Order: sequence, then structure tokens, then C-alpha cells
Amino acid sequence: MGGKIDAYIDVVSPYSWFAFKYLRDNRELLRSHAVEVEFHPFFLGGVNVATGNKPPWTLPAKAAYGEFDRKRACTYFGVPYHPAPKFFPILSILPMRALLCIQHSPNPRISSTLEPAYQALYSALWIAPNIDVSAPTNLKSELQKVFHAHGLEDEVAEEIMKQASSEEAKAWLKTNTEKVVAMGGFGSPWCWVRNGEGIEEGFFGSDRFNYMWDFLELPARYLEIVQRVEGKRKAKI
Repeated sequence: MGGKIDAYIDVVSPYSWFAFKYLRDNRELLRSHAVEVEFHPFFLGGVNVATGNKPPWTLPAKAAYGEFDRKRACTYFGVPYHPAPKFFPILSILPMRALLCIQHSPNPRISSTLEPAYQALYSALWIAPNIDVSAPTNLKSELQKVFHAHGLEDEVAEEIMKQASSEEAKAWLKTNTEKVVAMGGFGSPWCWVRNGEGIEEGFFGSDRFNYMWDFLELPARYLEIVQRVEGKRKAKI
């Protein structure tokens, strides 16, 4: 047993939010089996271009179905459901660069806010009143809230925003995006998993965790139909 889950996620994808929440909610259980989780920002749009993948919202049938599916997923994963904002999709390059600047900060007080920053951007984008976090002013405001909550000064958000436009930040994002493509990834969330034997495989989506647990040889309970109890109208699954 044991292993590592490297989750590559972009805030533009609501299904990445589901995977992000699920992995965080189960982190302590995973640690009890010596499985570590790490999140990595990347640019989904770049992966789509490199692989020829078409986002579901570009195909009318998938877009229509997607709202039903996302509503069901929100219920399952325990996140509030709101229709996709009118300005969706966003160009997520700047938010992803900013998250990478947080992750790469030599100051542990800043780098430790990566996951809270991810959560803040997901909530801002996907929960009403729906904030366009690709807009620099909005992005800076959301990051300031995170930094304030963790006792950091206003100047930190300013520094992160400035660094997000640097050649270094551009290179970080390019590297992570190309890494996902090289691993065979074509969307988000993309999880690269190493098991206790050192074998590595990729897993796409927020509904493949049962396969991931099998690969990691983790004891898990899967969904199953339960025998009807007299007086109950529906079986629980």
C-alpha cells in the first residue's frame, strides 16, 4: 500500500472542483494508508488545443446534458449548485499563474495558502453572484481575502499578481500543461497516481475514484443496491 496522487486541476472546470473537494475531504483517510495528495495548477485550454479535445460546452447536446449532470454531481459531492455564469467560460491563464506563484513561494506562510486559494476561486466562480476570477481586479480581491484570513499583509496579493505576469510564472504554467499532455491527459481533473509498487497511471474525471482505489489497493466500499425494507418505497444506493 501507499502511494501519491498528483491532481492537475483548473478552476474553469467544475468537475475539477468536485475532485478537489473529494480528495481534500478524504485526505486523512488516504494518509492513514500512506497515500499523499498534491494539487497542481495547469491550463486546461492549452491541453484542449494540444490534444484536439473539445470542451463539452462547445457541443450543444453535451452542454445541455452538462447542466443536469453537474446538478446531480453537486448533490453527490455536497457543493451548492448554480447555473454556469453568463460570462463562462473564462480564460483561466492568469488565475492558474497566480496559483503557481503561491505554490512556488519560498515563504511557507504563502505557499500553504494554495488550497484555500483554490477553494476561494472555485467558490467565487461557481457560486452566485459568480465572479469572473480571470479579471485581474477580481482575482486580486479574492486572493486578498484568502491572505487576510491567514494573517498575511495586503502587499502579498499585489506581489502575487505582479509575479503572475512574469516570464517565470508563464514557464511554470507551460511546464505543467505540457506535463499533463505528456502523461496522456486531455482534460481536467487529471490525476497521475503512483501506487505502492512504484507503478504510475493516469485517471481522468471526478467519477473514477473507485478505479483509483483499486489501483492503490485501498479497502473501500462501493455503491450497492440495498435490500428493500418493508414500508420503504425506494431502495437506497
